[in-house]
Amino acid sequence: MKIKHLFIGCALIGMALTGCCGASNPIEGENYSFKDGMIVFDEPARAAGQESMLGFAADPIPVVRVGFIGLGMRGPGAVQRFTHLEGVEIKGLCDLEQSNVDNCQRILEGAGFPKAESYVGPEAYKELCERDDIDLIYIATDWVNHVPIAVYAMEHGKHVAVEVPAATSVAECWQLVDTSERTRRHCMMLENCVYDFFELTSLNMAQQGLFGEIVHAEGAYIHNLSDYWDSYHNNWRLDFNQKHRGDVYATHGFGPCCQALNIHRGNKLNYLVCMDSKSVNGLEKAKEKMGSTEFANGDHTVTLVKTEQGQTIEIQHNVYTPRPYNRLYQLTGTKGFANKYPIEGFTFMPGQISEDILPEGAQINQHDFVSNDVRLALMEAYKHPIHREIEEKAKQVGGHGGMDFVMDYRLVYCLHNGLPLDQDVYDAAEWSCIGELSATSAKHNSMPVAVPDFTRGEWNKLQGLKFAY
Repeated sequence: MKIKHLFIGCALIGMALTGCCGASNPIEGENYSFKDGMIVFDEPARAAGQESMLGFAADPIPVVRVGFIGLGMRGPGAVQRFTHLEGVEIKGLCDLEQSNVDNCQRILEGAGFPKAESYVGPEAYKELCERDDIDLIYIATDWVNHVPIAVYAMEHGKHVAVEVPAATSVAECWQLVDTSERTRRHCMMLENCVYDFFELTSLNMAQQGLFGEIVHAEGAYIHNLSDYWDSYHNNWRLDFNQKHRGDVYATHGFGPCCQALNIHRGNKLNYLVCMDSKSVNGLEKAKEKMGSTEFANGDHTVTLVKTEQGQTIEIQHNVYTPRPYNRLYQLTGTKGFANKYPIEGFTFMPGQISEDILPEGAQINQHDFVSNDVRLALMEAYKHPIHREIEEKAKQVGGHGGMDFVMDYRLVYCLHNGLPLDQDVYDAAEWSCIGELSATSAKHNSMPVAVPDFTRGEWNKLQGLKFAY
């Protein structure tokens, strides 16, 4: 499970980020219009002097000097993982609470790292970002502060790694894209689930054609948070959900699906529709904790997305009802099927798997999951090169079974070697914008909503997702 961080990072006085309202907009103050039966959000033109970040690689950084902002729930784990990476220096630790900074200082001391500079208070993150001896700012605050801090960091010459979702509105997504393009600084969303051992192996299998043509994908974040609401500093997460409809936390399930379908790498997201249930458990919890009489977020939310190449994606969100944890990762292809949660397995057409891989006597039935010995053989045969390189150490260091460490390792590896990152700013925008887009569809009786093209027409420039080495 991935319980989101307490802000207990650096708070800002609210910065409402809204898009400009065009003359055609029927609702004053909202940044979309109705065109040909579809809701279309404003798409600002690229400003003069900005350049696309597709395939962008910065100069190599032999030693990555990093500052961490937000040391409550997620931050300490990130600090701990970085002490296991070679070629890094931890220069600064920033939080609202001195106790959280002190806790991370003890992590550094226990790992034999020098003490980092401490920054405490609502505006302390600015001083950290303004330092001239930091290359990377790692942001693990509450959601609403991701974009203001990320933008400030990029504007002060720093690459940015920001927790999920990277942004909470379409306008914020554009702000990340524009700032990254203008400053020529990386903005990577820290989506750990794309590095999960099953997801990354399935991606490798898909890229080698084992499933045939992928026609449908599914993902979800179904995680009952009833035991954890009190853990979020100043009740920030329940407060956000009380105010926001739609799939506010789509990226864990959505990111791996988008990678398998090569989104903005020869394919793109065209439009979505969303339907949500009424709020029962969410409202009850908000009444108990906040005295609220209304709750915007439905107990269960389902969003369907259509791609340029004709595939469909289904994503679900439910953090309220008693159900087993489920990220519902599925790939449906013309010759095979991958599924994780509640059962991890594969299904294939007969003859689709090489006899060299199949254990002796194994049979393939297109109506059932392969046997456990076949599944294990496939996981080994199609293990992704990234996992072959770092899997053993990742499982030792940990972080959701090791995928968090793989994520941090790849981020630092690409910065060390001057390579394009595995996730770029357009991934951050595409995966994060689902929140406002799904809310808008649900608000208008599940009306289709066009997904903005954050690449501004360049979604076909790259062909296929490739990890740089």
